[in-house]
Amino acid sequence: MSVDRAASSAGADRAPRRVLYIEDEPLNALLMTEMFRGHEGWSLQIEPDGASGLRAAREDAPELLLIDMNLPDMTGLELIAQLRADPVTARLPCIALSADAMPEQARAAKHAGFDDYWTKPISIAQMWVQLAQWLP
Repeated sequence: MSVDRAASSAGADRAPRRVLYIEDEPLNALLMTEMFRGHEGWSLQIEPDGASGLRAAREDAPELLLIDMNLPDMTGLELIAQLRADPVTARLPCIALSADAMPEQARAAKHAGFDDYWTKPISIAQMWVQLAQWLP
């Protein structure tokens, strides 16, 4: 599933910012799709599990990854280990998404290699502020 938004006419010479969201829960994927809808200059690709997300991260050149911590085939911690071990994906900004708001979970995710940790439900306004910080 993907939502592609073309660059606005003012920024037509710049390709859309590419975000890969790895999420197995259809409702969460739909909500993120709706959050990106209408935001010119951004492209969202969604993959439903760790294996397809890893493949897309390697082949589709996203600029940032949003990764659910509980995927059907692996945990977010297992996925980040594979991403960081691969020279193609090692430097990609990766943000963990989880309903678990415990500080120790966020610390564990960052220690494992995530650049940031966002808790669900995600505030739309806050998400755009944070995305602008990661992809100015």
